[in-house]
Amino acid sequence: MRMLLWCLGGLVVVSPSLLSAQDRPLPKPPGSAEVRYFTSIDGLMEGNADVILKETRQGKTVTGAVLDVCYPAEKGSDRKDRFVVNLAVNGPTLTGTTQSIGDKLPVTVMLTRKPTGDTFEFDGRVSVGQTITKVTSTDNSDLSEAEFNESRTIDDGITATPKDFTEVSPEAIAVKVKLDAAADLLKGLRGQNVEVALNSLEVTCEALRAGAQVIDINVDPERAPSLIARLKTLPGVIAAGWSAGMFDMDRTIRFPAAEWRDNGKLNRDKLATAISGVLEKALDAKPVATKWNDDTGKLTLTFKRPSEVIPALGLTDTIEVAALPAPDKPGGSDHMMLWVGVPSTTTADESEGPKLNLADDQSSGEDEDVETDDSGAVDALAKHFKAQRWNADKSVWK
Repeated sequence: MRMLLWCLGGLVVVSPSLLSAQDRPLPKPPGSAEVRYFTSIDGLMEGNADVILKETRQGKTVTGAVLDVCYPAEKGSDRKDRFVVNLAVNGPTLTGTTQSIGDKLPVTVMLTRKPTGDTFEFDGRVSVGQTITKVTSTDNSDLSEAEFNESRTIDDGITATPKDFTEVSPEAIAVKVKLDAAADLLKGLRGQNVEVALNSLEVTCEALRAGAQVIDINVDPERAPSLIARLKTLPGVIAAGWSAGMFDMDRTIRFPAAEWRDNGKLNRDKLATAISGVLEKALDAKPVATKWNDDTGKLTLTFKRPSEVIPALGLTDTIEVAALPAPDKPGGSDHMMLWVGVPSTTTADESEGPKLNLADDQSSGEDEDVETDDSGAVDALAKHFKAQRWNADKSVWK
């Protein structure tokens, strides 16, 4: 009996530590393999390379290594090339040969690795074609596999089925497509009423490693759902949906749509006339033009008024305001949204006879064409349309 009580007492003492141990990761068995990463080795391709060195270690001994380098294909070029080489390990020396993936250039790597306390040094050279780069990189820290994976996680920004357009923009869509299918997809957009963002055509290092790129497209919000549906059927497309765009909720209003639609379609003329009338009063300027963009559905309104800069000169302010109407959610709704851009103003001498040539001083680096005060244009539009404004604090329409 005394022995039994002693054993039970031992269990009472031991069990709390056993329970807390469940919350701690188990230590790796002695001698087990571990993967570590370096992502900041300096010096390659004049410092313009994106480098990943993956090491497999047994204790402190490196048993295998893979070097993945993405770099400008030509000096100053946005086009990227890449090579991935398996390195032979001979003590502190890492060597290997391969060819680049894009331009098929021969690649030779010879590096020496030296631990220096908690960091590492790398010396040696890397040759790509006829270009030889000397590598001298100090103070390199390594990452665990979990840390590396977390640092490389990239959100493609695509929302396939948003509940509404408060976090994504109704005119902005994005398509993630395999690299070998991207050109055909883009060729299919020729002659279509869409705008493709030029900067999204660049194949980044992330895209090269993922084997896919995200292409950004602007389209009339009324046609966005059908375009997304069509893109999803194309070869090589991984995902398609809405993304971030021009809609700023602070400059967006929401109101019933019925009055502004005829047979389910937006009555552009009626809406443009109403917006122009409100802005004419808010800006104290005369409307001179309205223009719809058939690609994006954006409306540009132009106004003129006498400039207050030296009234005796009789200068003229020309004010442009962009606006974009859209459904407030995909899949049909009885409400619509209207985004209104910040007015931009240019001043010129439009008087009779010789003209005073004017130039805006941009030396400060700020965009001085843009008014910071829009004369309450958004508030005036919200009042006219009996519209709601967005409450950012509560994330609701008010």
